[in-house]
Amino acid sequence: MSELLANLDIHPLREDLYSELHSRPFQILPSPARLSHIAVLTTPEQRQQQFQHLQTLHQLLGHTPPQQDVSCFEQTFGHLRVRREMHMEFASYTFVNLASSQSEPFTENGISLLPEGWLEELCGTVIAAFHLDIQPGSPNQIRENPDYVRTHFDGLRLVGSSPQEGAAKVWSTFRLHGDGFGRFMVINHQMSDSQLGRLTQRLMEIETYRLMTLMALPVAREIAPSLNDMDQQLAVITQALADNHDVNERALLTQLTHIAACIEAFRARATFRFSATRAYHQLVMTRLDELKEDELSGHLTLTEFLTRRLTPAVKTCEAVGERLEDLSRRVDRASDMMRMRVELAIQSQNQQLLSSMDRRSRIQLMMQNTVEGFSVVAITYYLIGLLKLALDSVYDAGIIFNKSLTLGIAIPATLTLVYLGVRLVHHHFIRMAKHQ
Repeated sequence: MSELLANLDIHPLREDLYSELHSRPFQILPSPARLSHIAVLTTPEQRQQQFQHLQTLHQLLGHTPPQQDVSCFEQTFGHLRVRREMHMEFASYTFVNLASSQSEPFTENGISLLPEGWLEELCGTVIAAFHLDIQPGSPNQIRENPDYVRTHFDGLRLVGSSPQEGAAKVWSTFRLHGDGFGRFMVINHQMSDSQLGRLTQRLMEIETYRLMTLMALPVAREIAPSLNDMDQQLAVITQALADNHDVNERALLTQLTHIAACIEAFRARATFRFSATRAYHQLVMTRLDELKEDELSGHLTLTEFLTRRLTPAVKTCEAVGERLEDLSRRVDRASDMMRMRVELAIQSQNQQLLSSMDRRSRIQLMMQNTVEGFSVVAITYYLIGLLKLALDSVYDAGIIFNKSLTLGIAIPATLTLVYLGVRLVHHHFIRMAKHQ
């Protein structure tokens, strides 16, 4: 490191960020050459198994196995070149057969030089598999005749163009052939080995990303009918709320909860897939723009064919994704309305309950006042009885007085004192209640 930077705080990812731009270099390909490209969906658990499988290939071919897995690995074994790239969802393998051959196109391919049985043990789920046959342009232009080219594509309808201002011709059918592989034929006119490597890399990415883009279409088609049913159910619920008829809030809330649960399940299943579809579709469109195609008379170009068929599929996925989000928002609004209705009903019930409690409280207060009046009389009666016993004891002790007159005077005085005492206690508790 330079002395100028030695004393500075360097970000730990600085070198990785520089290396990222060079992590997937374009290949340099001669013509003729035969390539086979395979992309396999890979789980995190399978990545280590695939790396061990790559190490096994080195051992079978008599080379020292790599000790560290990298995002892009490339190694040449004589006439066989192997390139392995790791992506977020899949791993891609490109096998290049560099041996000279005079055989017809697709008779030999990139996997012809692999050890027997090695490819069959590759773990993962194959999503893309196709051959590319690169041929130099012939002086008599026999190879460029569409009828000749069609014989190597099982007679299927061709899609082709002349990329890079006529520097090459590209043919394909975007179909699977009898060997289970797709096919691309590239006829090189004036491309250098480096330009040819960039062209084939774009073609491989277009086909791989095209298939990855379409993975969301079956999900969208499966979800769409259920969304129609939920949309109708939600419309019925919303109309019932709008009509303000007597409805069973509990039943409607149960239906809304079920719809919301189904929508969230669909979103959990489809959101990532739809987002990946948009990203892959953008990559396909970018790679097609980079081809700079010219039309071959009477044939659709790759851009025309893929745009015509791929874009509607992507729009379908986007429409289903937007509909999911719209249904989710509508369910939330309907749930809010239901909760508001329930809260208003509860408030009305609480108001009625409070009114009823207020009436009961007033009745209880009236009863309490009545009981207090009776209690004043009862307490006075018992106190006069006690006073009479006390007066009898005093009279028997020899103190002469008029007992009847004394009791007569004591009765209203006792009654008044008892009444005042009860009221005093009553007001004391009222003050305590107000304070609390």
